[in-house]
Amino acid sequence: MPKVDISIRELVDKVERAELLLPEMQRRYVWPATRVRDLLDSLYRGYPSGTILVWETDKEVETRELAVAPTRAPIGSQRYLLLDGQQRITSLTAILNGQPVTVRNRRRPIDILFNVEHPEGAPTDITEVDEEDIPEDIEEIEDEETASYDIQEELRKRTFVVSSRALINNPTWVKVTDIFSKSDSEILRAIGVKSEDPKWDKYAERIQQVKKIADYQYVMQVLDNTRSYEEVTEIFVRVNSLGIKLRGSDLALAQITSRWPGFMKKTEELAETFNLEKDFIIESGLPIRLLVVFATHQSRFKTIGRVSNAKLEESWALAIKGLQFAINFLRSHAGIDHLSYLSSPFLIIPIAVYAVLKEERLSAEETNQLLKWFFYAHMRGHYSLGSSETILDQDLAILFKSGKLSDLLQQLQLRVKKFGVDVDDIRYRGIRSPMFSMLYFVMHKVGAKDWFTGLPLSEEHIGHSHAIQYHHIFPKSLLQDASYEKKEVNEIANMAFIGGKTNRHITNRPPKEYFPDVVTKQRGDEALRQQLVPIDEKLWEIGEYPKFLDWRRAEIAWKINEFMEQYK
Repeated sequence: MPKVDISIRELVDKVERAELLLPEMQRRYVWPATRVRDLLDSLYRGYPSGTILVWETDKEVETRELAVAPTRAPIGSQRYLLLDGQQRITSLTAILNGQPVTVRNRRRPIDILFNVEHPEGAPTDITEVDEEDIPEDIEEIEDEETASYDIQEELRKRTFVVSSRALINNPTWVKVTDIFSKSDSEILRAIGVKSEDPKWDKYAERIQQVKKIADYQYVMQVLDNTRSYEEVTEIFVRVNSLGIKLRGSDLALAQITSRWPGFMKKTEELAETFNLEKDFIIESGLPIRLLVVFATHQSRFKTIGRVSNAKLEESWALAIKGLQFAINFLRSHAGIDHLSYLSSPFLIIPIAVYAVLKEERLSAEETNQLLKWFFYAHMRGHYSLGSSETILDQDLAILFKSGKLSDLLQQLQLRVKKFGVDVDDIRYRGIRSPMFSMLYFVMHKVGAKDWFTGLPLSEEHIGHSHAIQYHHIFPKSLLQDASYEKKEVNEIANMAFIGGKTNRHITNRPPKEYFPDVVTKQRGDEALRQQLVPIDEKLWEIGEYPKFLDWRRAEIAWKINEFMEQYK
């Protein structure tokens, strides 16, 4: 297999001329800006950053463009399909050319800033951020309002950061895209540094070092055009399996597309039918997982390569039917208005399978049993108690053999130990606990409303000001100033659900200041009672916070148990 040294600029030029494309088997661009930040930092320091794998082919195969649009016509007939390196090359093209990337059908820029005053030497901390650890938007907003440490001081230690309002007007932070499109003097004069300034040479040298990123040499391994699509797919799967770069659903998708051209388009068209949930459907890999389940009666992807094409098509039809029923079931019966709240996407699979096995004809009793299983499995983190695929396979074995929901419930109880909720299940649990989203499900189902607008809680409201946010009843900064521990500050019992506009109206005020407005000027005691907030004004004092937590933990546990009584 030939190897070619190729610069980042040359790779970017190939993307611009549509000479570097994606095979159908490749997943979408998924990198958050933090990944791009860390890649730039590595390239700036000359660290290794992997290799590039391409397939040179003139065969007629399904292809897709990268998330950055080509801007020039090809200069030859040579065409490469990118097998490994999509995320890096897409990011670098966006940065070097100042192009937006298309992520989840929206075009957005990647704004990274370079610190011309960064410390000398190697980085002192780890900048890599796992995608799963990126905080929710509302948490970032609240942290910005109430942080008790100097964020600016922390960021000065970084060389590259994701752009933010706090830094955009700071002259020592320069947009990386500007570095590749403007001269050194343009950049330095724009930040107020003149040629006679002692900092001119230092800053200019660092800016040149950033520009040299375009000259960084990657090793590009080239698969020649004698190889078949099936063989290239096998290479793609092996490369990504060894590097643990792709999820099982992505690797399964690659194997399926090698025998079923156009299948990727089918999954994307299916996802589009779920409207606001389309990104969840794609990212969770549910359509592929369900296809495998109906084809093999188990959930693991490793056997998909042995399934016949006829069986694949038959199972795909069942997967569509099951997925559509399951999501409609959760929306209409469970009141789930956003699937990302689920403790695991796997919760959808048994519902889909049972619906298909029953030909979508469920009695009232079966509906109640299935809801009981779903809510308890969700709040107890059923698919996070061990190997999720092993647990799912055990559930599937019951459905495909006995088909009895009573057996499914019995197995669930054996695994989670208890169904009923008590205060210990609430104490010190935060927003990432399934109990938190379970509380939202209950509040949503019982018709709790925003404290000021009176709108029922819903993720379907139009406009950012009415989007549901979680709200610290006692503001974090006030509790931190009063020396309460973080686990007490951020626990479920200190959370309520309100709209964005209401959250901004309350800002950082203590309950004793804003609760009277809610009660006397807005919606009365019932507004607080609906969200399980005490109306005893003594418990609104910062000094009574431990008693407030005790009171509300008990109320939350009682309310969830009362809610679940209807499914017995």
